[in-house]
Amino acid sequence: MDADFSIELGRDDAVLDFPWTDPEGKLAYVDIKRHPESLSQIEEADRFPELREHLRSLNSSRSAVETAKCDAWDTTELTAEEEIYGASHKFASYVDVIFSAVDGRAAPGRRSLSAHEEFATSLVKLLRRAPETPSAVEIFVRRCYFASPDGVEDGFYCTLYVSGYGPDDASARQNWGVALKLLANAILQISAGR
Repeated sequence: MDADFSIELGRDDAVLDFPWTDPEGKLAYVDIKRHPESLSQIEEADRFPELREHLRSLNSSRSAVETAKCDAWDTTELTAEEEIYGASHKFASYVDVIFSAVDGRAAPGRRSLSAHEEFATSLVKLLRRAPETPSAVEIFVRRCYFASPDGVEDGFYCTLYVSGYGPDDASARQNWGVALKLLANAILQISAGR
């Protein structure tokens, strides 16, 4: 499995307002960590059982993170860098994660860039030891604005991109599912050491 991370804190880079609501007010953050039954409100989790299990793991009590947003898709448009997989199809997803709140208080490390960099580095090291699969994980550390009773607090979050590759949709999706499981296991392993 290929795994890498980068830090994206430039003016034009993606940011997350947490909790979030889309501009039309149709979609909003769902607190799966504290309300596991609300997982059924996530449309992508209903469409993709692999993503549902991934979200369940990342929001479990054993995990140091919780999910904020996600999406999944398939495509036949691959970049030149993705040619190494010898594939014609890709199945991909992203999940935005934040460090979890503890006993109703803000999570330690939410405001720490070094904590996020350490988390991403640890994930990459674990994932690079995983068996070779036609899949990739890219982790981006980005800026997050957390709503609080005192206003807005600056902090960080991670976007976890997972891609599976194959000669057809079914094999690409299967490789994506394997990569999701490997990523979830790595996050739970890191969480156990915190």
